[in-house]
Amino acid sequence: MAAPGMAPIAIDLEVAGATAAGATDALLSAMLRATEGVSDLIFSPGRPPQVEIHGQLVPVHVARLPVLTADHTRHIASDLIGNNKQAINTLREQGACDVSYSLPGQSRFRVNIFIQRGSCAIVMRVIPTDIPDFAGLGLPPSLNEIADLKHGIVLITGGVGTGKSSTTAAILDCINRSRPYHIITIEDPIEFLHNHKLATIHQRELHSDSPTVSLALRAALRQSPKVIVLGEIRDRETTEIVLDAAETGHLVISSMNTPDASKTVDRIICTFSPSEQWSVRTRLAKTFRWIISQRLLARADGRGRVPAIEIVKADAHTRQWIEYGPQNGLTLLDCIKAAGQEGMQSFDDEIEKLVRAGVVDLETALNHATNPTGLRQKLQ
Repeated sequence: MAAPGMAPIAIDLEVAGATAAGATDALLSAMLRATEGVSDLIFSPGRPPQVEIHGQLVPVHVARLPVLTADHTRHIASDLIGNNKQAINTLREQGACDVSYSLPGQSRFRVNIFIQRGSCAIVMRVIPTDIPDFAGLGLPPSLNEIADLKHGIVLITGGVGTGKSSTTAAILDCINRSRPYHIITIEDPIEFLHNHKLATIHQRELHSDSPTVSLALRAALRQSPKVIVLGEIRDRETTEIVLDAAETGHLVISSMNTPDASKTVDRIICTFSPSEQWSVRTRLAKTFRWIISQRLLARADGRGRVPAIEIVKADAHTRQWIEYGPQNGLTLLDCIKAAGQEGMQSFDDEIEKLVRAGVVDLETALNHATNPTGLRQKLQ
């Protein structure tokens, strides 16, 4: 069933099966055209094709294709993978693989194909063909300051589907338009396509351009970039190389699947053994420049979602908190408040503003707040 208030979508497309030549592209194109605001396409055996709109799954009824079978999803997966032997091997050996896919003139996709109950399932994230900007994403204009950074680490964090890739692309485009730098990206897979502007930008995709993140990162240090953009920090080895890069004069921009700045710091520190954590705290305190965390909240008027952004910047208070950890009950939120007009902001303060402006309702605000009790008291 469709989510409340989201009726099933019917598309006028005769698809007898996914094996017909061009059927997969025709199906993808029709699903994209069926409605606005599609963020993901999902194909699962036993279900009709589905689209995600503002966080809700909606079935798409296709003529002569009421429900997908295992053969349908297998053939769709084969069309999406094509001749990518590395992806085929990864799917066989690890049960899942990531690829990028393009509908020329329409959209690009970040695709994850995985095995469940012995059959293929597919999730396709829609990537706009145009590079987003801060205003279009609802991001604070202060993020333009990142282009002025000479070196250090900038992290964009948040849960899955909160727009980290779009924010990263907007930041990268800002640098690309305003600085004559050499930029190298390491992505899995490549999402937004960036053309050379004032900067020279090279985009490398894992598996096709480099077998591993660590090899690509180590190679990047020998390729004279000013800026290195890494899709995601996932392990200790990657963290170590990122710290090395920042300490040797590079600006490193990456993302992490962590809910806020405080948990981001904890995740980085806990990647290392207890005997190494003091050294890592010191290194991170000296190299971090910004931590941008984001959450997407449903609008009260039902017209999509709006971002709430937490921003932590490097200053005396935040560096001390990272280096020495919480002392005397001092939290990172206390550091943000102590910064005053330094451009930092907390989730709950930003969510409070959205409620007072009538953009989101109270229930939604409390569900996304870091401290729901405190937010409720302030709103009352």
